[in-house]
Amino acid sequence: MKKIGLKIVGSILIVVVILQLNVVMAATKSELNASKTETDKKIEEAQEELETIGAEKSQTLQQVEGLIAQISSAQSEIDALDDKIEDMNTQIEESQAKLNEKQEEYEDKEALLEKRLVAAYEAGETSYLDVLLSSSSLTDLISNYYMLSEITQSDLELMDKIKTEKEEIEKAKQTLETSKQELDSVRAQKQQKATQLQNTKSQKDTYVAQLNEQEKNTQAELEQFEKDKREIQAQLEAIAKQEAANAGNSNVSNITNNPSASGYIRPIVGYGITCGWMGYSGHTGVDFSGSGISGKPILAAKAGTVVTSTALKYPNGNYKSYGEYIVINHHDGTMTLYAHGAPGSRLVSPGQSVRQGQQIMSVGTTGNSTGYHLHFEVRVNGVPVNPTPYLP
Repeated sequence: MKKIGLKIVGSILIVVVILQLNVVMAATKSELNASKTETDKKIEEAQEELETIGAEKSQTLQQVEGLIAQISSAQSEIDALDDKIEDMNTQIEESQAKLNEKQEEYEDKEALLEKRLVAAYEAGETSYLDVLLSSSSLTDLISNYYMLSEITQSDLELMDKIKTEKEEIEKAKQTLETSKQELDSVRAQKQQKATQLQNTKSQKDTYVAQLNEQEKNTQAELEQFEKDKREIQAQLEAIAKQEAANAGNSNVSNITNNPSASGYIRPIVGYGITCGWMGYSGHTGVDFSGSGISGKPILAAKAGTVVTSTALKYPNGNYKSYGEYIVINHHDGTMTLYAHGAPGSRLVSPGQSVRQGQQIMSVGTTGNSTGYHLHFEVRVNGVPVNPTPYLP
């Protein structure tokens, strides 16, 4: 591309030189005008070609942006599969330990029953009737009767327990085998995703090689943004998972299935959504913007507890990614995220309870932002979802 640009510039210089020669050599005014017209035409053509090259670069950067979003999404899926594999491994290990324990109990009971049967066989002609007839008194007879009844009942219960435990062991073995097959399937799914991820990365690298330095800087910022988003998502998913475990998952599904009843208000007054859910690759929320929005109050869309209130910055102090941002946990399976706030405008801290409509920050343009706006997200169990159905 640089070579093409140099050729174009060289062509323009040659045309200019020709024009100067024409000025010297032209015999008439009409010849000068004709030469000037031809030169203007060539310059215009050169400018159009340069603009085309610039457009191609922008298109290449757009391709890179889309691939970065795909890579980030695939990496998130792989991370989720890793977590699932880890959970399944833990469950399989626990199930195997319980199965081994049941197997030992079963073998002990089976050995005990075998001893009792051997003892009964070795007693030979001695029968329960013999024991009863050998009683020396009525009290002794009653005592022997109850003893024999207990022994009989104990043997019957032992046999029932052995039978039941054998059936339970068989079921546990089948369940364990099914779990192992599911684990193999998830591992294969992860391998497939990993292969796709590698192919997408290779495709991205091909496009990146065509970018200029400024576009490569933009590409690096986009990749940093996606990396930060994955880390944030992992943190919020962990919080949601812990909360769901503590609450017994009692109210998560209701909010997920019925967002219109979520009780949200708009996080900013007087401004509408100007960029919607997935308005471009990797856009995991909605944007509110408009004339005079800079510095306007950002409000808590619903009451809850602040889990994050921070500023994402590079080591040199420059803002990156979400910039100044806040996350509120509403303790119903949902969280809301507010990003790109004005420098130092955050009014709440982690652990703080906030009421609906309370100002938490002011609109800014920090981080990966091209203008003053509020980036707003709704997350269910830590994962971004379309915020639009949640808003009035």
